[in-house]
Amino acid sequence: MTTTINNDVVTSELLTKVTQFLNKEARLLDEGREVEWLELLHDDLSYVIPVRQATEPRSKEISRTGFRVRDEKIHVIKRVERLNTGHAYSEVPPSRTLRVVGSVEITGVDGDVVDVASALLVYRQRGIDQHFDLIPARRYDRIKFGGSGPQLLSREIILTETTLATPNLGIFL
Repeated sequence: MTTTINNDVVTSELLTKVTQFLNKEARLLDEGREVEWLELLHDDLSYVIPVRQATEPRSKEISRTGFRVRDEKIHVIKRVERLNTGHAYSEVPPSRTLRVVGSVEITGVDGDVVDVASALLVYRQRGIDQHFDLIPARRYDRIKFGGSGPQLLSREIILTETTLATPNLGIFL
């Protein structure tokens, strides 16, 4: 199967590679293997969660000037290092998560960089708490395919909720 996007052909093989990459990334994070997950991140990573404003019309509700998270790879590394100190109190006890990634769609191809849209649903529960969170989001990724395999070049996460029901975003989406 092939699909044409702006004169670029997307093969089922490329879609499979992208989907496998996203699935592997989800599994590593769910298993608490953040250090291994870091290897999937490109050195030029941009990881952002812009603010969504309920009072704006849908076409203007995503702010690209206000962010819940706006990280580069060095910030993500520091967050992972802090998680492993036992002093990241938003993650003591650590969250138990299950990420479901679906609706994977290749939206563009530019050489060795693939633009991908996907849906994400994260189940999150901490320790022995009965309470759990469901965090729905849409993700827009750029994945670079190179000699060391696919790496996440950028991720923009659009949360479905305007007001977070979860107490914090101490986990990676």
